[in-house]
Amino acid sequence: DDPERCQRLFRVSEQRLCGAAAAAGGGLSLREELTVLGRQVEDAGRVLEGIGRSISYDLDGEESYGAYLRRESAQISDAYSSSDRSLSELEGKFRQGQEQGGREESRLGDSFLGLLLHARALLRETRHVSSGLRDKYDLLALTVRSHGARLSRLKNDYLRA
Repeated sequence: DDPERCQRLFRVSEQRLCGAAAAAGGGLSLREELTVLGRQVEDAGRVLEGIGRSISYDLDGEESYGAYLRRESAQISDAYSSSDRSLSELEGKFRQGQEQGGREESRLGDSFLGLLLHARALLRETRHVSSGLRDKYDLLALTVRSHGARLSRLKNDYLRA
């Protein structure tokens, strides 16, 4: 699972025969060469499998980075559309409160104070929703940048290996 550990699976070893053995032997037998090649293929398979697991972990189960970004974008647009609906509902409530206050001008004392308190509560709620959306947007932007950096690092590590 660890890319740094997977890179250590490739072992470069140079086996030189000394003295009389070099003159007599001349290298590895065909069977030994095939065994060494088989081990190298197995090592390469493990490295590729580890890279695949690490990329699938980074993409949060999506098949491609494009699909991952589309899903993240859809979540962001859903958050914005729900906040837009909430804000329009708040505007409607505020207008209703204003209309009710306009009809009841004769009872200015109590109703005016009630409208002010209601408007103040609506403004606080709107400010709270706006702050939450800003935090969510910043968090999602940070997540997208983080995944981009992780994928770039994995690509560079893979290309170096």
